[in-house]
This record gives sequence, structure tokens and C-alpha cells, in this order.
Amino acid sequence: MSDSSITITIKLFAAYQEAYNLPELQLNFPSQTTVGEILDYVLAQKPQLEKWRDVTRFGVNLQFAEANTILNDGDEIVFIPPVSGG
Repeated sequence: MSDSSITITIKLFAAYQEAYNLPELQLNFPSQTTVGEILDYVLAQKPQLEKWRDVTRFGVNLQFAEANTILNDGDEIVFIPPVSGG
């Protein structure tokens, strides 16, 4: 097993951007980290976002992805909560 880490850019939108007051985060995680594990980390940092857990969709490098998607160094992920408007 390797101790290597990966750098991920997390683009923040809607409620996520409001909670962090930033448009994106750049963080390091162990290799083999999944999208779901990143979501767990983000929600642990900002517990007020927990209500969005089950309705957030994910994108990795401009493609929709599942929570079990394993990330690679340099990947860009987005968390897409439902957006109301009209």
C-alpha cells in the first residue's frame, strides 16, 4: 500500500459555496479516495450542509459521477445540490 496523496479541486456551488464563502477548495487526500469520502469530509467541516447529503449529485472532470468513483491526482469535483428558481 502506498502513502501517496492526491490533490483535488472542489468547486462549490449554491449552499456549499455559501457555507464555505469560497468558490472552490483545493485539498489533499490519500490516493484511492472516493467522491463519497470527499463529501463526508466537506460535511464534517460544515455540518449545516448535512441536509443536502442525499440530494447532492456529483461531477468529476465535467462528467456526472457516483459516490464510489475513485479520484485521481488533479481531478476537479463539483457538488451539485438542488437549485430552486424560476
